[in-house]
Amino acid sequence: MTDSEGGPRRLGMVVGGSLTRGLDIKLDGDVSIEEMAVGRFITIQGQQRRFFGVVTDVTLVSADPALPQSPPDVSNSFIAQVVMGTSTFGNVHAIPYLSLGLGDDSLLEGPLPAKTVPPHFSLARDTDPKEIQQIFGENDDKHIWIGSPLDMEEAPVCLSVDRVTERSTGVFGKTGTGKSFLTRILLAEIVQKSQAVSLIFDMHNEYGWSARSEDRTEVKGLKQLFQSKVAVFTLDEESARARGLSADFVVQIGYDDISAQDIATLAGTLGLNETQVQAAERLQRRLGQHWLREFLKRESVDDLREMADGTEHEGTIAALHRRLQRLTSLPFLVETPQDNSVRRLMERLERGIHVVVEFGRYTNNLTAYILVANLLTRRIHEQYVDRMERALGKQADEPRPLIIAIEEAHKFLSPEVAGNTAFGTIARELRKYNVTLLVIDQRPSGIDNEIMSQIGTKITCLLDDERDVDAALAGVSGRNELRAVLAKLETKQQALIYGHAVPMPVVVRTRNYDAEFYRSVGSAGAMEPAARRAILDQTTDDLFGKR
Repeated sequence: MTDSEGGPRRLGMVVGGSLTRGLDIKLDGDVSIEEMAVGRFITIQGQQRRFFGVVTDVTLVSADPALPQSPPDVSNSFIAQVVMGTSTFGNVHAIPYLSLGLGDDSLLEGPLPAKTVPPHFSLARDTDPKEIQQIFGENDDKHIWIGSPLDMEEAPVCLSVDRVTERSTGVFGKTGTGKSFLTRILLAEIVQKSQAVSLIFDMHNEYGWSARSEDRTEVKGLKQLFQSKVAVFTLDEESARARGLSADFVVQIGYDDISAQDIATLAGTLGLNETQVQAAERLQRRLGQHWLREFLKRESVDDLREMADGTEHEGTIAALHRRLQRLTSLPFLVETPQDNSVRRLMERLERGIHVVVEFGRYTNNLTAYILVANLLTRRIHEQYVDRMERALGKQADEPRPLIIAIEEAHKFLSPEVAGNTAFGTIARELRKYNVTLLVIDQRPSGIDNEIMSQIGTKITCLLDDERDVDAALAGVSGRNELRAVLAKLETKQQALIYGHAVPMPVVVRTRNYDAEFYRSVGSAGAMEPAARRAILDQTTDDLFGKR
């Protein structure tokens, strides 16, 4: 908002506080306390520097301790105006995160972490949109426009593309808060900027092709928006055809590709205990690469007794065989794949083509999702490690930075299984081999604490479980104050962003994923069919002459 002279509106003045606890700001009498929402961006004008902070609490204060017990007759408008702003007034509490000098030289140094506080009676005001740009950067090829601060729709908040790809990113929020739409925006911007390539494990068939929102309207997928820049791989060709779609590649996994380590990640969904997992590891060492195929072929009691070979408990082997038989119901698991899925994936990624792996009818099959996502990621990661090591020896170029997106991340990154998954390895390596994660989850408390600490940027929608809130805010400066901010987010289209890709925590209203967004990423898919036909006709005429 602006004042009568067109500048940012004055809100009040600093009356107390500290650097660690935050600042207390007494609101001016003409400022409605009902406008001061928790999470609002605010600027404090000191004598030598400007301080940028976030409102974390709003309070009502009375100068006369007896006033709450003997309230005045506010039905008289004159008395109400006299009392409000003199005997009673509103206070806001704000945490200063950044500071910026007042002179022209400050534009060169940029915002710095706040290490002191402004003096008493410093002016608090609305933040100017130009200051938002100074802090978060412009909407250009090096930044991702994710949304706008509360009550500042004209000021885009942007994430640094380089910083998003340097460390893993997390999108958290309870079911129904818009995580999928926010993730679509993030992925679409990554595709458009072309500084990294993404591999997306699309558990619910939401990111590749069009999907329906909760209000049953159709939203476009990445393939429709970017066409040749995106390839869709599917585990279920029949499902794709039923939806009138044509996948770029049909994924098949060979039994010989599955290791005992992959089986260990499925312990939760297959009901395996630690003894059975260890038995699978010993079977692989004894039988070699074909261990699973050979093991599943054995069906009789005598065959299984022979597999035990006197070194394993026969009951353990029988229970392991019974549980692993569930894998034979997955049609994409075959003895001899028609093509090498990992090689086809790497070919696309090396050419800068983003890949969406969709699961078709297996959308709610956690066994299929965990098995395929972990197996393909492990193979891709191995190739990236090899490429990076050769690049360090000057024998090859570095591979393009890769972002791997996974949903239900706590299934891969829980303390029990993280050590057995490729995702746990990648999260701990930061960007050592040019591979990072984009984890999407509604239960951050289920993710291993060490791995959560390695997630550089966190985009958190509303969470209502105390353990999830604690996990999401672990290691964040001012976490106690930010808890109140996180708890007061709206149920949709609001998120608290903090971490590596932004210079300070900020609450944003996320962008709409609609026709305007489609146009902003330059998608031909945003055009009406008639307009697309006109462009196609014109292109044909240019190539071959008028028909």
